[in-house]
Amino acid sequence: MAILNHLLLAVVVLVLPVMSYPFYPPTCYTKVLHMAQELTQWAADLKRDPETSYCMAHLPDLHLDVHNSCVMHKMSTYVSLVEGLRDRRCAYTREVRKLGVTLRQLYYIMSQKCHGDLAFTVFDCSLLER
Repeated sequence: MAILNHLLLAVVVLVLPVMSYPFYPPTCYTKVLHMAQELTQWAADLKRDPETSYCMAHLPDLHLDVHNSCVMHKMSTYVSLVEGLRDRRCAYTREVRKLGVTLRQLYYIMSQKCHGDLAFTVFDCSLLER
């Protein structure tokens, strides 16, 4: 009887939390939306960070709205700006480079992987220039 109680307890403790977790694989749209929100916040944080604010001062603010059709042009321009940083201090700043690489990944995902899954509902480039 004690073994049965332990087994039941193990099922309750281990299996039920896994079964009750809302498991659903992310769609391409949710992945892109989440990455865009993270990158927008990350760029804002880097602008405020004393170690990277010098480098980020040369870059425009990054606001990504995956529903705006201008976002692809905005991302490619921003990646070019990050890769084109000439100041030695900025060219080797790990966080700024990582932002550029992650932004390039998002661009690739949006243009190649999720091309048919995304629908742009807005065409206003000025909205991305906040």
